[in-house]
Amino acid sequence: MLQIDLLRHGKTELSHTLRGSTDDALTPEGWQQMQQTLMQSLAKQIQWDVIFSSPLQRCYSFAVHTAKTLNLELILTPLMQEMHFGDWEAISTQHLYETVPEALEQFWLKPSTFTPPNAESLLAFEQRVINGLDHIQNMMAQKGYQRALVITHGGVIKLLKCKALKQPLDDLLKMSAELGQLNHFAFSTTDQIQLLEQQQ
Repeated sequence: MLQIDLLRHGKTELSHTLRGSTDDALTPEGWQQMQQTLMQSLAKQIQWDVIFSSPLQRCYSFAVHTAKTLNLELILTPLMQEMHFGDWEAISTQHLYETVPEALEQFWLKPSTFTPPNAESLLAFEQRVINGLDHIQNMMAQKGYQRALVITHGGVIKLLKCKALKQPLDDLLKMSAELGQLNHFAFSTTDQIQLLEQQQ
């Protein structure tokens, strides 16, 4: 079994919106959220062999800093980016509630069947993330790595929680993935994912 610890990025400049593939930066508070989680993990003597990161700056900027600090290899994984929200990108949920409440309700209740205009479907997102997990598994196997830190997004973590807990995809938005939170998974294949624990 390989272990991957998924760290969600901290607060960003557009944290009040559906930013998806929008490349906004971390705020100082967001950086501190991630740094605090990292320090807690190191205090528990967690040791990683490699760092994987989404290329979006809210993940990548901290990944570069952490890789240098810990002297670890950093591998970009575009497949582990957040879901793309199409016309809803960088729009606040409050604005969507005021302008397209029925569509927003459909998305919250049944994201597997309702896709925002010009957005990535949940099924396409699922397949992309599974492909990303395959890539991580292959890279770790090639290099003999056993434990990786993956710096990624809330949607990715929630999707993997659904799969680990064998919950339907429509429960994705009910899963927790707090800003700056670390979630521990183990897997042997992408069909055998276990949620070990989540760290506040």
